[in-house]
Amino acid sequence: MASGVIGLTKTGPANLPELDIKVSGTTPAEWSGDALVVGVFEEALAIEGDAFKAAELSALDKSLGGALRELVSDGDFKGKPGQTSFSRIAGSKVKRVGLVGLGKQSPGAAAPASPWKKLGLTAAAAVKKQQVTSLAVAVIGVDALPEAARAAAVEGVALGVQLGGYEDVRFKSEAKVPALRSVALLSFGSGAEQEQALALAAHVTAGVTLARQLVAAPANVLTPAALAEAAAGVAREFSDVLSIQVLDQKQIEAAGMGAFLGVAAASDSPPLFIHLKYTPKGEPKRKLVIIGKGITHDTGGYNLKVGASIESMKCDMGGAAAAFGAARAIGAIKPPGVEVHFLSAACDNMISGHGMHPGDIITASNGKTIEVGNTDAEGRLTLADALVYACKLKPDAVVDLATLTGAIMVALGTAMAGLFANSDGLADQLATAARAAGEKLWRLPLEEEYKETIKSPIADLINTAGRPAGAIKAALFLQEFVGENVEWAHLDIAGVAYDGDKKIGTGFGVSTLVKWVLSQQPPVDLVSF
Repeated sequence: MASGVIGLTKTGPANLPELDIKVSGTTPAEWSGDALVVGVFEEALAIEGDAFKAAELSALDKSLGGALRELVSDGDFKGKPGQTSFSRIAGSKVKRVGLVGLGKQSPGAAAPASPWKKLGLTAAAAVKKQQVTSLAVAVIGVDALPEAARAAAVEGVALGVQLGGYEDVRFKSEAKVPALRSVALLSFGSGAEQEQALALAAHVTAGVTLARQLVAAPANVLTPAALAEAAAGVAREFSDVLSIQVLDQKQIEAAGMGAFLGVAAASDSPPLFIHLKYTPKGEPKRKLVIIGKGITHDTGGYNLKVGASIESMKCDMGGAAAAFGAARAIGAIKPPGVEVHFLSAACDNMISGHGMHPGDIITASNGKTIEVGNTDAEGRLTLADALVYACKLKPDAVVDLATLTGAIMVALGTAMAGLFANSDGLADQLATAARAAGEKLWRLPLEEEYKETIKSPIADLINTAGRPAGAIKAALFLQEFVGENVEWAHLDIAGVAYDGDKKIGTGFGVSTLVKWVLSQQPPVDLVSF
């Protein structure tokens, strides 16, 4: 990632944790080390006499001198999802032990990455401040699940542990090196599926971490050129399957991308159109396009964001971050039979004397004219030209991700993204992929009745249409730039791409995109790959 000029800020090393994660045949009662975290379903906590009815939990409790019964003896810990209880153990082969609730068990269910991912995140967070070097994670009752579901559990826990243990310290003058070095996953079984799950978790972790780093980088560091360089770095790392083309301003003008250029007009940083391509070994059977919104900072333009957390608007390229994070994972996994294009129209939305005005009329690359009702509705303008470009590639399906509207946060909050699609099949594919990834999507309608609201009296379209149903109207605007007979889905990730409390990027979307791409090439299994 290139260093910025403003403020002389330089990016430090990523300081990624070097974790040795293995699936172990050691039982939780036999394991020794710094910290043991045990995931428990509600049913496993039943006590008969002076012992747990669950034999495995009872044996573990006995080996720990009754520490687990002590953790639940006050009655507060019931095993509810996300509930935790931790304690130090003096004179034991395990220095710290903790229980994490998993809720009610569903035998036979092909469990998605949640609650497994949450278990891993919780375990890593619990030991981070304790300078723990060795960690074990076990689940009581996981052996009741099918083999594929246990492999999914391995993937989810491994992903959670790696992401939970990472702290972005690139912009701190001093930073501690992560203490955690080894993680043992106990009671999950062992075999080829579990090893595949560990490998997949490692590749997805790298992609999510890249996305988080991109979102976290401030706008004086992550310029459009730096975003393009980050994508180029991914292409160089996996040059056997990834290639990149970056269109400069003259090429963007030649392509007729007037909507994109209108947004970029006020910035001193030139716009760049980034096209990263994954080419599989052998003949591809499917062609997919993933588009990420790439506004590296959004002031709102002349419709300035006043009192609207303008300082967090470095996150407005969360869609591009997810796309390139997914590209990194796909480049490492190398799935056969599917060609994937990752696109982003990268620019700043700034204010200057030569910037786009409210009321201007701009022309997109498909010839449609757009009245600019609000310069802060800029993402849909850049995506419009990106969608036209994508459809010219003659894909089987197009998915775009964008931190597009505040309206989606009003509708769905910060726990899930909005899903819009012109194809029930594609919507179902993405919903299935999201469940397998432990990410949440909620489908909203492309309501035909609202189409009249995005028409302009003086141009073909207007980029704003009032506050009611704002996320739906934004999606309808995007649909105007999707070619006929092209399957398309739009993910509005405005509420989930950035954690405003922790002030960090989440990497939302990377895991779902990877699962979706893998699902496009039979006979790859969403759970066990």
